[in-house]
Amino acid sequence: MLEADRLVKRFFGITAVDHVSFSVRAGEVVGYLGPNGSGKTTTAKMLTGLMETSSGTIRFQQRNIADDLIAFRRRLGYVPEEPHLYSFQSGREYLELVTRLRELPASVDRKTDALLALFGLSDAVNQPIAAYSKGMKQKILIIAALLHNPDLLIFDEPDSGLDVTTTLVLRHLVRALARQGKAILYSSHVLEIVEKLCDRVIVLHRGRVVADDSVASLRKLMTSASLEEVFAQLVMHDDPERTARDIAEVVVGHA
Repeated sequence: MLEADRLVKRFFGITAVDHVSFSVRAGEVVGYLGPNGSGKTTTAKMLTGLMETSSGTIRFQQRNIADDLIAFRRRLGYVPEEPHLYSFQSGREYLELVTRLRELPASVDRKTDALLALFGLSDAVNQPIAAYSKGMKQKILIIAALLHNPDLLIFDEPDSGLDVTTTLVLRHLVRALARQGKAILYSSHVLEIVEKLCDRVIVLHRGRVVADDSVASLRKLMTSASLEEVFAQLVMHDDPERTARDIAEVVVGHA
């Protein structure tokens, strides 16, 4: 359903994303991993059409998204890494704005109310977003991404700020949406969630794809028991346990 073909993004001559290619099929949850600065969020912004590529092509259902970005975005749900919301609005006002911008019918109000209740926001929906916690803002973003029943979902750190209960709900929700035929790209730093949630994992390092396979295949290939160990072997050149001990020694041993 979604295909990234040799994507490149340069900033002032520095290559942030270097010939990245992968696909996400309908009904599939693909994990997108990498350390900070690896190009994950830059890739997500290119895939949503929020950022132009330096080169390469993005196709949705075999059509270049650049040919009709508006039509593509009607099929897309996106939860960004940072919750950039209008803090002077209430949660309901923000969702009403999303509804109008997407030209959704008035009947969607019932869906909005139902989602607000299921996410535990009914009591806070008329409060200004400025008073919301990070987790509450994240819930509003998730609802906004789902209102129009998109075919493609791109989640960039969607679990950031969520409590344990909502994180578990989100995990089951993603799987339920995949069973409904949605194509889902899921970027997260929480490797345990990615390991349990995703059908396939793409690992990005210094702007390049260094792995693209199922979690089971990667574990077998790297002779590792967990995705965390696979990730460490692929992108970490220093021993994280040793580094942690060194930091602890500096903390304890210096005034």
